[in-house]
Order: sequence, then C-alpha cells, then structure tokens
Amino acid sequence: MKLMLLLLAFCCLSLSRCEEKNVPYDYSATIECLGNPNKPQYNGGIIVNPDLQNGSQGWSQMGNTKVDFTEFGGNKFVIARGRNQSYDSVSQKVYLEKGLLYTFSAWLQVSQGNSPVRAVFKKNGEYKHAGSVIAESKCWSMLKGGLTVDESGPADLYFESEDTTAEIWVDSVSLQPFTQKEWNSHHKQSINITRKGAVRIRAVNSAGEPVPNATISIVQNRLGFPFGCSAGSNILGNQAFQDWFTKRFTVTAFENEMKWYSTEVVRGKEDYSTADAMVRLFKQHGIAIRGHHIILDDPKYQLSWVTALNGPDLYKAVKRRVDSVVSRYKGQLASWDVVNENLHFSFFENKMGPKASYNVFEQAHAVDPTTTMFMNEFNTLEQPGDGVSSPARYLQKLRELQSIRAPGNIPLGIGLESHFFNTPNIPYMRSALDTLGATGLPIWLTEVDVAAPPNVQANYFEQVLREGHAHPKVTGMVTWSGYNPKGCFRMCLTDGNFRNLPTGDVVDKLLREWGGLRGKTTGLTDADGYFEASLFHGDYDLSIAHPLTNSTASHSFKLTSDDYHPSPTVVRV
Repeated sequence: MKLMLLLLAFCCLSLSRCEEKNVPYDYSATIECLGNPNKPQYNGGIIVNPDLQNGSQGWSQMGNTKVDFTEFGGNKFVIARGRNQSYDSVSQKVYLEKGLLYTFSAWLQVSQGNSPVRAVFKKNGEYKHAGSVIAESKCWSMLKGGLTVDESGPADLYFESEDTTAEIWVDSVSLQPFTQKEWNSHHKQSINITRKGAVRIRAVNSAGEPVPNATISIVQNRLGFPFGCSAGSNILGNQAFQDWFTKRFTVTAFENEMKWYSTEVVRGKEDYSTADAMVRLFKQHGIAIRGHHIILDDPKYQLSWVTALNGPDLYKAVKRRVDSVVSRYKGQLASWDVVNENLHFSFFENKMGPKASYNVFEQAHAVDPTTTMFMNEFNTLEQPGDGVSSPARYLQKLRELQSIRAPGNIPLGIGLESHFFNTPNIPYMRSALDTLGATGLPIWLTEVDVAAPPNVQANYFEQVLREGHAHPKVTGMVTWSGYNPKGCFRMCLTDGNFRNLPTGDVVDKLLREWGGLRGKTTGLTDADGYFEASLFHGDYDLSIAHPLTNSTASHSFKLTSDDYHPSPTVVRV
C-alpha cells in the first residue's frame, strides 16, 4: 500500500512538473549554528511533513530507537534517542527516479558535544550517502548534499552517527528533484549572471553621426575565467607541446617540479633549475602559476632524510623549506597550496605537534603576505561518504586557520582537487560548493580529472567542468593533466603528437562555448549605429567596417564582472 501511494505521489509530481516552469536552484547554504533552523528549502520538495508541523506524519523510526516528536520555543522537530546502533534514527520512505538529480538538505542537532551526522538513502540493500555535517548541541546545523540513483524505486531516508550516546534531532528536511533540463537551465542562468556581461558599441562617423549597417567583429583574446592545466618538465624544449598548451590555458600548476621531494633530494642541496625554467616559460606567455605545493602531509611521499628527522631538526628543515621556496617565488605566483592534503594525512602534526600546519601557513604568509594561501584536499567534492574531508571537516580546519594571529590577516583560499572516480555525484558536488561558498573565500577546482572507463570518461569529465564553471562561487579551475610521455596520473588531454584525446576534445568544446580559442562574435549596427551582445568575461579585440567607405576602426577592451551596466563604447569609423 505504501509503495502504491509513493508511486501515485510520484506520478502526480511528474505531471505537475510538466505543467510548471523550471524550478530555480537555491545556491544558499548556512554554515553558522543557529538557535532555530531555517525553513526547509523548496518547502521540503517531495518530503512529507518536512518541518514536522504535523507530528509523526510521514516519519517513522529506523532501527531500535525511541522517536519523540516534540516542540521547543515554538519550533517542532523530532528526536531519536536511546540509540544503540549508528543507524538508529528517524526515517522517511521516498520514491527516487533514475535520471533525476536530487538536492537534499536538513537541519540537525545532537544532545551533547558535537558529532558528525550523515544523511543516507537505503535502496535495494545499497547505501547512498547524500552528505554530512558536524552537528552540535544547543544549536542547529544545516546539512546540504545530493544524490542520483541508477534505477527507480522506493528508498528509506535516515540519519546516522557513530556516536550512539548522542540523540539526533532533525528538522526542516528537503529533497528536491530536478530534471536534467532544469539542471542545465541553472547552469545557463548562473553563467549569464556570473560569467558574462553586456557589451554595447556605437559606430559613428567623423561628424559624430551614427553609422548603421556597420560590420562588427569581436574576437576574444583571453578568457576571463581562469582555466588551466597542470604541466611537467616535459613541456620545456617541446615547442609543439608549448603551442598546444598556450593556445588553450591561462593558468597552470607544476605536477612535481616545485615540490620539496624534487628541489631538495639531498639535504642542504637545493636545485630549483627546472622549476625556474618553467616559471620563466609560463611568465613569458602570460600564464598564471599556482604554487604547488610548499609541503605535503602524506607520509608516503616524504624524502627519506626528512622521515629520519625529529624534533628541532625537523622544525628547522621545514622552516628552511618554507623560507626557501616561498621567498624564491614571492610575488610571482597566483596562489600557494600550503600543506597539501592536510585533512587526510598528518605526517608533520605527528612529528611536530598539532600546530604544525598552522606554523607553516603563518611562516609562508610572513614571507609572501599578499599571495593567497590555499588548503588543497581531495574527496571534498568527489566522495560524500568520506567523512575525513567532508565540507564540514574542511570548514572546521579553515576556521582553525582563520584563528591564526598573524600580522595582517592571512588571505585564505579553498582548493578542491576534484579527482573523481567513476560516475560523478553532480548534485552533491554542487551542494558541497554551496556550503564552502558560504565562506566568501575564493574556491578553485585544482586538479580536475576522472578515473572511468574510456567510453564514459570524457562525458563525466565534461559534467564536472560544466558544474565547476557554472557555479557562482568557483573562481578558477585547473585540470590534471595535459600530456606526460611516462603516463598521466589518471588521464591525458592529448597524445604525444598533440592530437586531442576525447578528454581534450571536451576542453576545446567548452572553450569554444566560453568564447575561447579566439571565438568570434559578428553582426551589424542598427539604425542608430548600436550593436549589443552578451559576451563571456575576457580580453577582446573589436573591428568595425563602414558599409559605404570601406574604412575600418579597431578597439581593444576588457570585459569583467564589474561591468554591470556599461556605457556604450563609441568608435569612429
């Protein structure tokens, strides 16, 4: 009977969606712990009784727990208490459809301390993690996540926490489905607002009179949105590789050449010659460089001589490394990845104490105070089941770094490696970006690639790049990697003859959409000499040809996010 009701509700939902306009996406997320939860997003979507105003309607217990529907200060919510297993909580049965993209949110609280709480959908014995948050006592925290499913059918939504001594409090739950068409419309709407601007040009003659029917040609010379690719030393001396690379990208990160294990193989004998040559090459072509990285917290990539050090000797070696690499490239880089993968690993904390990463951030900032210092981590976007690097854990570490008392505030950035494995969970990716975007800090996807079968890899890669580019809080992206004769980490964009692989074709396809690869916009001025166009942010060359005299005029301009309502550019022709 319950399944029949779910199917009926789904059919009614599907019919109503066909009759309505696209549902806009809510990019908002709250990262503060509040005294009362906000209202459920999308009025709860397909969740029954999302704000618990109707008591137990739609809700039941999961596992062996006592479920109480209660009220405090005018706010109604549900409590799962007397828990013995992680999954003992409150549950609601929903119907999920293949092909839809689901955005999920809920407000959670625990009865004591703070504990990670996950949202899980159980379907046919499979457990789909939709996201997690570090819930606190005495205030409400917002969990935002998402999911897709491989086949349609009923599922049980529930919440779980490994801390079985804590009660789980739940309120303002929402599960909103979107069609792919709606999802794509969100991309278009966001891009029009955050990535594009209006251009208005007026052609006049020597007397200042309008010139109608003048031919307009606008060519993009440089994409405004920072989009790049990693590079290795094999680009040095390889003109074909350099031509392929510089035609497409405006930013890069070195794959290994700036890392400690490359520049100081033997203690005290530094060699920056390769990194220096790469810096010169990219500066010559006006390509920005992300400093990757100062140190890495993964024990397996430490030099043997570093591993052998302890106490004051290790502290001195780390300080020397920070001073050396940061001072050498001070003011020349777009950013620094400071303590790479600091959420998953803790080599330096284990050796030097819990403040090791704080010290490195503080030292790097002291040497190069104007360059943005990034955390850089994997699985924050890629894997909702990885609680070690969830958006909530990322924010927790970020807040600790923001508490560092250094001369001048340390300019911090959010680096998300984006090494996806198989089918990307795009709704979760978007929700994670929403959550991190609430900080107001710059967000970069720093090492984008996809490990997947060849027949779907390029498609998945395109999905990730589109989502990153369209998100209003993402400020740049770097893919990983272009070409390496020894083999790329997970995927290359081109072969050794610099003919695009399918993933490289995706890059070119998107660059053309974004006006790159010297994309051209053409048209004619109207009766009053005006021409208007919506263009992606970037650097442009404008050419105007008079329809009668064959005289021409040219003009260069930069279109940025600051150009909301630009005055017309008047060009005499």
